[in-house]
Amino acid sequence: MKLGAVIITMGNRPDDLRALLDSVAKQQGDPVEVVVVGNGAPVTGVPDGVRTVDLPENLGIPGGRNVGIEAFGPAGGDVDVLLFLDDDGLLPNTDTAELVRRAFSEDPGLGIVSFRIADPETGLTQRRHVPRLRASDPMRSSRVTTFLGGANAVRTKVLAQVGALPDEFFYAHEETDLAWRALDAGWMIDYRSDMVLFHPTMPPSRHAVYHRMVARNRVWLARRNLPAPLVPVYLGVWIVLTLLRRPTVVALKAWFAGFREGWTTPCGPRRPMKWRTVWRLTRLGRPPVV
Repeated sequence: MKLGAVIITMGNRPDDLRALLDSVAKQQGDPVEVVVVGNGAPVTGVPDGVRTVDLPENLGIPGGRNVGIEAFGPAGGDVDVLLFLDDDGLLPNTDTAELVRRAFSEDPGLGIVSFRIADPETGLTQRRHVPRLRASDPMRSSRVTTFLGGANAVRTKVLAQVGALPDEFFYAHEETDLAWRALDAGWMIDYRSDMVLFHPTMPPSRHAVYHRMVARNRVWLARRNLPAPLVPVYLGVWIVLTLLRRPTVVALKAWFAGFREGWTTPCGPRRPMKWRTVWRLTRLGRPPVV
């Protein structure tokens, strides 16, 4: 089973990027072919053998990753599985690639694997990095309904069948959009605690566009993927959850501006999931209303 890796960077973490590339090169088994995409910045200082793509402008996280996918042929088809890794992450174990190969080889229905993200200093995994509602035990592997964007592996047959990440999202919820389409096509998603990516603990709100894009893309996600009766239920639940988290006035204004933008701007093609997929998500522990 042939593995590739896509890493996007904005050129502002060259030391972290080099450390990540070194950790990929140390993986046991056949070498992992790597493509680094410079998202609006030139890629420099990478080892020999690492391919690079320089984009003249920042296409966002999904747009940059989609360019990396196509660097491995249409829908990434030159390899069997693609790893997507944050440029400030690190693979602390040398057997991760072999674990990925084994997981996909042993389970032909497995489409996506979400890695466990751990802080390099404390070893702790944040609750939000466990992609399920029952997230108190990050060491428990399980079937899940979504995955983590900067620490995962995707079978390229999934991308060929259901399409790549939604470019227009730019940042936030693009993983869930792909996950729902994959699940609707019959693929499964696993969270694996033994596949680890080290990543510094930091809040997602560090991104200036966080509150607006989280809200906008939440609406787009529902409009694109949910059966019509579930759209208001899903978005109503998230309005309540957002208010319960008591964000600042500034954050709340940005959130509602994004929510409004989600309704007034194009979201891409609408392909509502089947009702049997809704039931499948519910059985997996996360119905598509939360």
